[in-house]
Amino acid sequence: MTLTGARNGGCIGGVGYEIELSKKNASAFREQVAPFMSHARRAGGPQPRRAVRTASNRRRSGEIRAWAKQQGIAVSERGRLPASVVEQYEAATSRR
Repeated sequence: MTLTGARNGGCIGGVGYEIELSKKNASAFREQVAPFMSHARRAGGPQPRRAVRTASNRRRSGEIRAWAKQQGIAVSERGRLPASVVEQYEAATSRR
């Protein structure tokens, strides 16, 4: 919780609160919560969501892997495809 004499917020018991305090009251509030804050740990922000793999993305990855194998390019059965392989695939198939 940052107390600067303006709008301040925090979360207690899973409920978010926001309060506007003057500099004087922010200082008094800071003094009151200091014993608790000294034992607290900082909470991180919201975690970014991972991109969802769609069926069309999986199908495209399979097509790229099959094309790479036909070209003699070694690619793993699973995991991320190297960008260079994807670029080669796109260059080769865009002519069609």
